[in-house]
Order: sequence, then C-alpha cells, then structure tokens
Amino acid sequence: MSEAETLDEVLAELRACRICRDAPLYLPPLPHQPRPVIQASATARLCIAGQAPGTRVHASGRPFTDPSGVRLRSWLGIDEAAFYDAAKVAIVPMGHCFPGLDAKGGDKPPRRECAPTWRARVFAAMPRIELVLAVGRYAQNWHLGAGEAANLSATVARWREILDRPVRPRILPLPHPSWRNNAWLRRNPWFEAELVPALRAEVAQLLALPDEPQ
Repeated sequence: MSEAETLDEVLAELRACRICRDAPLYLPPLPHQPRPVIQASATARLCIAGQAPGTRVHASGRPFTDPSGVRLRSWLGIDEAAFYDAAKVAIVPMGHCFPGLDAKGGDKPPRRECAPTWRARVFAAMPRIELVLAVGRYAQNWHLGAGEAANLSATVARWREILDRPVRPRILPLPHPSWRNNAWLRRNPWFEAELVPALRAEVAQLLALPDEPQ
C-alpha cells in the first residue's frame, strides 16, 4: 500500500476482486460469482478477524448475518447497532468471499489467495485498530503465527498472556461461534466464565472512546 492510498481506494479494489475466480493461484476457480464481504473504516478501534462468509452472509453481503453472529454478539455484549457500526467496529475475514461447500456440506477453508493480497493493505489503512479478535484457527495462524497457533484450544487457553503482550494492536484469540463448537464450549466452561467477561469489558471500553476525524 502506498502512503497516498486511502481505505476507500483499498475497499473499492477489494470489492471488485475476482482473483479466486479469474486468476486462482492454488485451487480450481471459484465456481460462483465472488461477493467480497468486509466492514471497515479508518476510525475503527476494534477488529473482528473471522474466517470467511458462509452461505447466508454470501446472500446478504453483510458479515455474520447468521446464528454465529448472534452468538458472537452475545459474547461481545453488544447489539446489532453497535456491531454494525463501521466507525467503531471493523470486520475483516481471512477470506472475503464464500469459498463454497465441501463434500460433507460444511464451508470450505478461506481461499488462500485472499489474505496475502488484501490483509496488509486493509490494516495499513486502519491505523487506529487497538484490538483484533482472532476468531478461529485461520485468523489465529495469521495474526499470531502458525507455529504459535497450531492448536486452537491451547491458543485460546493462553488468552491472558496473548492479550497482555506489549504490542499494538493487541490480539485476543477466540473460538469460532459456530454451533459446530458447542461441544468445545461444554468441555471448556472457563471460556464463558472467565474469557467472555474480560472480552465484554475490553469491547465496552473501546466502543466508549470518542470517534476521531479521519
């Protein structure tokens, strides 16, 4: 990203991106029309780094318009109005387009072309981000490094140590809020007892800060 490149310029390019369909690097071309999904602004202080749109988000064009979004907002302790306030909350998935379904009907992993092409440019244009919620293994691999984030349970269990690191933006690892993780949540009651209250406090503090001019 050049010094003169604005977030609006990056987003205009990203929303017109067709790499995974027209010039795929790793996998066969995306079999459907790409529809990049992102929520971002230059004033946002909180960033939710998710995985990739599912079928409902692909249809709506808006991130987390599905049951996972309901659970995630509950974890954060905020309503839809706050969640979709782009001036305060950025939502930047690892893959911006729906990657399709696998043979078992589950979502495929984020396309590998996406993050190396767009992620650095998007974050460079959001200089006020103070906290990244790394939701799921793909986001944790990117923001923490594959070696450190090889095991999701172990990574999330170390959330205090990771959050307290003297880096900016700070990183807080979370499991994906999908129903597929219901068993994980039952096995790890400390998540809702200990991590979720700390998460809500962090989010409330960030969202209470005044907006600054771009």
